[in-house]
Amino acid sequence: MTTVMAVLNVTPDSFSDGGCYRDPVAAGLAMLEQGADIIDVGGESTRPGAEPVPPEEEQRRILPVIAALARRGARISADTRNAATMAAALDAGAAIINDVSALRHDPEAAPLLARRGCPVILMHMRGTPQTMAEHATYTDVVAEVRAELEDRVAEAEAAGIARNHITIDPGFGFAKTPAQSLALLRCLGGLATLGLPILAGVSRKGFIGLAGGEVQPDRRAPGSIAAALFAVSQGASIVRVHDVAQTVQALRVWHALVACGK
Repeated sequence: MTTVMAVLNVTPDSFSDGGCYRDPVAAGLAMLEQGADIIDVGGESTRPGAEPVPPEEEQRRILPVIAALARRGARISADTRNAATMAAALDAGAAIINDVSALRHDPEAAPLLARRGCPVILMHMRGTPQTMAEHATYTDVVAEVRAELEDRVAEAEAAGIARNHITIDPGFGFAKTPAQSLALLRCLGGLATLGLPILAGVSRKGFIGLAGGEVQPDRRAPGSIAAALFAVSQGASIVRVHDVAQTVQALRVWHALVACGK
């Protein structure tokens, strides 16, 4: 079965769900009840143009949530670019680090994760959230994303991170136009030659809204589910989602249908 990673943003300004959880712990527990396998807790928005959040504020937002959910048996990933936050999150009970910068943002991150021996998700992004739109220029988006992820994986391994602890994320919407994100999703199987698990974070993204004709991010569940199922058909083993219950149901039906054909 596909692993479902639920998005739990403890932020006031994330593009789709910023500031919507009065009780993030209760929201996380509800996601587990709905079938999420991993809760991805983030305290810094990385939407296009977002301002950086100091690690101290990021930790203030996420550490109590991580600790409370971990005590309830949840498998937690910490969505952070900062080594200090990574260390604190792991100490609080997180098991996975999800870094949108693929360990480029903080030079202390890779050595820390090598010492801790924990799984890490390396996402493709050019520039920063403030500048990434300027870098959305590709001759062949699939080949270039693959090559750049391969470089990041090599850097992680050189720092001492075990290859079997690495998952790659093509970074839909990060330094990519809607058309480029669609092209990347259409040919996602091209990343499978790296021999690593692939995470697809397509949920509620701008290219879903454009293709599906929906302006409001929180009304993009149908398009997000369609994109997630397509990503799984192309080799993604993890999907990062906002609409947990609907996605879990769709995946169960999809897997049942696929099993019938074997």
